[in-house]
Amino acid sequence: MSAHFLVQPIGRFAGTSQPVKRPKEFACFSYDDNHEFRLDDSSLKYYYTPQLGADLSKGFDTFQKLDDTGDDHLDSLLKTIVAHEQETGKKIDANVVTWRGMMTKIMATPFDNMDGIACYKFETLSTLPAPWAETSREFIENRENEVVNNKAQYCSVVRTGIGNSVLCLGGEVDAIWDSKPEQKGSPINWVELKTSAEIRNAGDMENFNRKLMKYWIQSFLLGVPRIVVGFRTRDGILVEAKDIETHRIPEMVNAYPNPKWNADMCVNFAAAFLDWLTENINDEGVWRIKREPQSPIIELFKVEEIGHGDILSDEFKNWRIKLALGPSDETS
Repeated sequence: MSAHFLVQPIGRFAGTSQPVKRPKEFACFSYDDNHEFRLDDSSLKYYYTPQLGADLSKGFDTFQKLDDTGDDHLDSLLKTIVAHEQETGKKIDANVVTWRGMMTKIMATPFDNMDGIACYKFETLSTLPAPWAETSREFIENRENEVVNNKAQYCSVVRTGIGNSVLCLGGEVDAIWDSKPEQKGSPINWVELKTSAEIRNAGDMENFNRKLMKYWIQSFLLGVPRIVVGFRTRDGILVEAKDIETHRIPEMVNAYPNPKWNADMCVNFAAAFLDWLTENINDEGVWRIKREPQSPIIELFKVEEIGHGDILSDEFKNWRIKLALGPSDETS
């Protein structure tokens, strides 16, 4: 069995945005410097204004890059969900569970999508491992010489909603502006860090406005209120750090003639696609969605009649079975 969702014409996704639920963090996890999973916030970083004039290409030869060629599936996200459900005694109410990156691709589908580049050095220059008052002056002043490592990550797990769908999304957060509130679900002053070539002409501005689509979607999905963009020269020197409020990005883009993307259409496309997905996946088995480059359709097809493939971990499946059976009547 297969089904098709039409991407074109995108005009049918115009109009007022479908309702969106504010993302609320209900859990988190970290990867340490060796990219080992930790069910805590130990890799949380704190924003600190970067020094202009820094060379973003410095340390490229010592960059400790995460090997992301393997497929981690949803394992870390599912581990975190299990821990949360064990604490609350009930399963989460989301009907879609995925990584923020997957939803970013879906929301960006109606428009061209451009990937950012060379951001890890900027993140190192713009973050501290502890609040400013607890960080040594020597560390702050020597951030430019720090070995860049993208293995350590803090990941936020949020409940949100688009249209009729309730989503549980997991995604990396670069830094926090101040500190996390004690009350779970309260807004958090996250900061997303990006880099871009300095804007020198109208063509550069158009390219930057295209990039803003992905910046906006990524931050919108996790409830990140602020993006700091480091603008660099062609040879990698940081010349400006611009603070942009996420909610203002759509109006910034629409202020230019012939905008290349529209935020409401991104939301409406995602809402319609998720409705279609929920309607068509109405049986057990493993399903796959696929879109060929430049194709006007997204295809949904079944790859396994029964089971969960390798998508759900044994730990998660066993926990959900136990949860469904209810409290044990065992006595000592």
